Amino acid sequence: MNETMVCAVGRVATQPVYREVASGPSARFRLAVTARYWDREKNTWTDGHTNFFTVWANRQLATNTAASLTVGEPVIVQGRLKVRTDVREGQSWTSADIDAVSIGHDLAWGTSAFRRAGKAETAPAPTQPEPNWETSPDGSAEPSDQAAQQHSEPAVLT
Repeated sequence: MNETMVCAVGRVATQPVYREVASGPSARFRLAVTARYWDREKNTWTDGHTNFFTVWANRQLATNTAASLTVGEPVIVQGRLKVRTDVREGQSWTSADIDAVSIGHDLAWGTSAFRRAGKAETAPAPTQPEPNWETSPDGSAEPSDQAAQQHSEPAVLT
């Protein structure tokens, strides 16, 4: 099947709305995408036209979207473009929706910390020293005295 895949870079325009439906979790939000161009006459960047898309996320992506995004944050959305036209009260309306496959923060504007979802937090595992992968100059694979001392006692966290 032919689909129109798009990648849109913009800002979250509305707070994501999360719903539990019969087919699983669903979330939607509006994405504002504004073109910018260099105005040579004014010698400055100028905002162009703003396009608005309704972004739909399903299943785990919906849950993570609702927990991660707020209004104004810069995001990158990849998904299937669906353009719809219908007549309401005698007027023709056109809407553009994106059925999201992937959503993430735009790191060109700031930092983000990734946290894996769905698992309960556990205490961190004790750190193990890095093994000595290098061989000695004579070609043997025996660890040096320093590496042997590092491996003598495991690290313990209290």
